[in-house]
Amino acid sequence: MSPQRILLAASACVWLSACSYVPHIVTEYRIDVQQGNVLSQEMVAQLKPGQTRDQVRFILGTPMLADAFHAQRWDYVYRFQNGRTNAVETRRLSVFFDQEGRLERVAGNVNPGQISDLTGPQAKTQVVDLGSLPADAEDKPLPPLDEKGFLGSVLDKIGL
Repeated sequence: MSPQRILLAASACVWLSACSYVPHIVTEYRIDVQQGNVLSQEMVAQLKPGQTRDQVRFILGTPMLADAFHAQRWDYVYRFQNGRTNAVETRRLSVFFDQEGRLERVAGNVNPGQISDLTGPQAKTQVVDLGSLPADAEDKPLPPLDEKGFLGSVLDKIGL
């Protein structure tokens, strides 16, 4: 074999091996991978014993696994893998129904709601006190809403 061919084969090997090396300065972008049913604590807290299958499906969504051999059980699985840290978060929830198709119990690593959450309605609104006008400001008239500020008047003078 000629030295030129050996040099060509060696340089080709070096170039091909350089393609597989990624220096630690360069970090490639990895996406977040989310699979399954997103289960939040608020969703699980809405489950009440005695709810029908349709009500459970409305709250939690379509189950990931509905086994033909275990018709009284639905399994919800959620997996999230962070692209930057490669940390994996997994949640599993199994919902069990009785013979009439009513919710009997819930098992998994998502905590069910408290007794007070299950029995009474939850108030989703919050009252914020914005205060009141001072006594001396009540007799002063409010400025008109279409009054332009400094920037608006400058833009009008320019013609914009």
